[in-house]
Amino acid sequence: MTGQEEWGPEGAELVRPYVITKGRGLPQEEQLSLITLVTAAEDHAQRPTRLSPEEQSLLDVCSAGYLSVAEVAGHTRLPLGVVRILLASLAEGGYLITRPPVQRAPLAERQILEEVLNGLRAKFG
Repeated sequence: MTGQEEWGPEGAELVRPYVITKGRGLPQEEQLSLITLVTAAEDHAQRPTRLSPEEQSLLDVCSAGYLSVAEVAGHTRLPLGVVRILLASLAEGGYLITRPPVQRAPLAERQILEEVLNGLRAKFG
């Protein structure tokens, strides 16, 4: 067995995600996080033929309704980084609608909560 035969299959696995993403880098976390919701745009039925099979698959999965980026990756069984890159590309092309996660509500101040509690105690005993 030669040295080339030993690393051949590993090299193919490492190249494939690069080929699928066409060498693009990961989008910013603010742009497309794991909990960002995505769905196919209304006019997704008129998809151009220039989309890759992986992009077509992602649009098929997203056409069922809003799913998180992590759920889409689970359904397609593609690596999460690859899914994020492809989803960002589809969103930039207008094929996907993204909805950022809801911001956390700010915590209420302790003084306000104590005033409410005191008011309730005064009214209802």
